[in-house]
Amino acid sequence: MSENEKNRVAVVGSLNIDYVTRVEELPMPGQTIAADDLTIFRGGKGANQSIAILRQGCEVSLFGCVGDDESGKAYRESLKQDGIDVSEIDTAPAPTGSAFITVDEDGENSIVIAGGANDFIGADDIRKAAPVLGNCKVVLCQFEVPVPAVLEATKIANRQNIPVVVNPSPVNPTYPWESVITNYVIVNENEAEEILEFPPSMENESLVRQRIHELRIENLVVTKGSDDTLVFSKDGTAFCVDTLPVLPIDTVGAGDAFAGCFAARLALGDSLEDAVRAANCAGALTTLGGGAQNPIPDFDKVEQHIEQIPKLSD
Repeated sequence: MSENEKNRVAVVGSLNIDYVTRVEELPMPGQTIAADDLTIFRGGKGANQSIAILRQGCEVSLFGCVGDDESGKAYRESLKQDGIDVSEIDTAPAPTGSAFITVDEDGENSIVIAGGANDFIGADDIRKAAPVLGNCKVVLCQFEVPVPAVLEATKIANRQNIPVVVNPSPVNPTYPWESVITNYVIVNENEAEEILEFPPSMENESLVRQRIHELRIENLVVTKGSDDTLVFSKDGTAFCVDTLPVLPIDTVGAGDAFAGCFAARLALGDSLEDAVRAANCAGALTTLGGGAQNPIPDFDKVEQHIEQIPKLSD
């Protein structure tokens, strides 16, 4: 077994075709505006995060669904050529998922998702693949697929003491956090407030720790764009990690680069702090290119920049 194989990460998530338009300003409700251009990319949080993991030097098994259409067939084949294990990607009787993304001149975006085939992955699909999950160092999930699939993957990982990373995007208020143990949750500020029911900060650290204890979340990682990333642990640890200063071109995919890099670095044996430092680099560097997957950096590129982010002990 190769070192990469030993560091395999399972991803339970979505595969989308992204339709990206660029505009000067995001449209207001009821407003129609003309886009500067239209570009089509591979996307979906599950696939994006898988690419990020692969580029950090880990093997990846992706659990998901595509449609029985040309887009789905081409997507599966391209991921296979990238080196991702696609044996757990099923074909569903629905179109391959789509995302309609509008990006303004400051790199900010708005996204509308049509789940399509992504909505067909269920608990039974995950249960049948339990042996594959059991051979992974880390399990990474997000919420662009149905809750039963995420819950089943988490339960299997809990039974086998495999760390679970959940990126609950988009937030699903029906998700029963208390029913499983989630080792790491990665959220942005808005998602954190939805889950905690109050905005997290170092000033209300004790409230955050109490709430994540109730939700059976062991570590909460809150990204804040260009501001410091906040980390809260149920053991009483709380700290901030600097971000990498960049001038963003396109923020699409930055969160997925962060989550994928974070999961990969855990699989490679990094500490929580170092995994966040690396993920901050990956997220920032991804904003320097267009599309969700193409600009995601590899291990060496992250290492070239990580020293710009000081360690807490420095």
